Amino acid sequence: MSDLTPQDVEHIANLARLSLTPEEKDRYRQQLSAILEYAARLQTLDTSDIPPTSSVLPPRSVLRPDEPGPCLTPGDLASNAPDWEADQFRVPPILD
Repeated sequence: MSDLTPQDVEHIANLARLSLTPEEKDRYRQQLSAILEYAARLQTLDTSDIPPTSSVLPPRSVLRPDEPGPCLTPGDLASNAPDWEADQFRVPPILD
C-alpha cells in the first residue's frame, strides 16, 4: 500500500472537521499510512477456517441466573404510584 498524500490527509482532516498545522499533517500522514499498511497486512491472513463468532476468550455470562423471588404486593406497588386505579398504574394520555 502506498503512503497517503498530503491532499488525502487534508481531505480526511476536513471530513473530521480538524484544523491541522503542516507539522501535524505530516505526522498524521505517516501515522495513517502505517495504520493502513497494517490493515492491509491483516487482509492477507487466511481466516476461512475461523467461524465469524469465534473468540479467544472462554464463554461466560456476566448475568445472574434468572430465578423467581418474592414479589411486591399490589398494595406495596400502589404506595409508590402517583395515581393508582383498579390495581393498575394510571398515567395521563399521550395521544389525543
